Amino acid sequence: MLLARKIVRLMIALIGAALGCGIVVLIDNIIVAFGAASIHVSLLTWALVLIYAAAALLSGIISYIYSPRIIDSITHAMRTTEDALTKMPLMDIFFVVLGLIIGLLVALLLSTLVNQIRVPWLSAIISVVLYVLCGYLGVRTTIRRRSEITEPDWLHGNGKSVRGDIARPKILDTSVIIDGRIFDICQTGVMEGTLIIPGFVLQELRHIADSADALKRGRGRRGLDILYRMQKELNMPVQVEERDYDDLAEVDAKLLRLALEKKGVVITNDYNLNKVASVQNVPVFNINELANAIKPVVLPGEEMTVAVVKEGKEPNQGVGYLDDGTMIVVENGRRFVGEPVDCVVSTVLQTAAGRMIFAKLK
Repeated sequence: MLLARKIVRLMIALIGAALGCGIVVLIDNIIVAFGAASIHVSLLTWALVLIYAAAALLSGIISYIYSPRIIDSITHAMRTTEDALTKMPLMDIFFVVLGLIIGLLVALLLSTLVNQIRVPWLSAIISVVLYVLCGYLGVRTTIRRRSEITEPDWLHGNGKSVRGDIARPKILDTSVIIDGRIFDICQTGVMEGTLIIPGFVLQELRHIADSADALKRGRGRRGLDILYRMQKELNMPVQVEERDYDDLAEVDAKLLRLALEKKGVVITNDYNLNKVASVQNVPVFNINELANAIKPVVLPGEEMTVAVVKEGKEPNQGVGYLDDGTMIVVENGRRFVGEPVDCVVSTVLQTAAGRMIFAKLK
């Protein structure tokens, strides 16, 4: 390893020496561009050799001295790039390459016009800038607008279509993680596909867990505990998605864009997010709607026994609860607070907040 490092340092020194000679040539071209005589014509051979040798020696020595920093910087950049590519989804890599190719092709076409400039060094600089700028714009454009491009099925693995046998990924929002019921639902085995935790949602949870407010801090820590249990105890894949959108400020907007790009389903218990997702045609799985759907059906005229636990808002009303948390309002049940009573269901109301049952004493 030490020998290889020395060899690399020598190679950097040689490159530096060649760069020193190149700088001399560049200066000579600039002098010629301003109408002066070339140093190759105006200087003697030995003086010209001395200039090139001095430039090569000086640049080589400087390159050798700074070669450890150069090697460390290149190594760090390579490791960072490798880590980023490893974490980047296959679809992102595909669109990065696609955008880069498109950008470079546009730069190639534009460079044919730039080559008409008669000053070689100026046309070379403009061409380099064009290639860098067009490549960057191509990558940024395809990544930002990838949801508008039809994705080939082979990119989703095993040659299967995302609309076929592969279940859609489930993307969790902050509220449903803190709620915690998603963990119990996944344990039943009814949930299929990959659970995706966006990085910006995880960051929001961390901010909540570090809040100065005790209630918020407790909610944030509960959410982080739920995530830890999901990763350790669930028999389904749980993936952290590092993709972010700098052009969007709100977490909900980022969540919906991620769902569109990954053709996933947003899992939430946020009523407002549910409505916005519906407007944007993003599939939503609402935990509260699921909870209401699986509550037992109670019909008017059905008899039941209810424990009255507190007084109601209206005079003489008593309030009790079923095992699933459904509230039952018992007419004239106030005097039976703390006691079980037999009653008959009179009305069942379904509201956005849940189900309410009104009953009368038997």
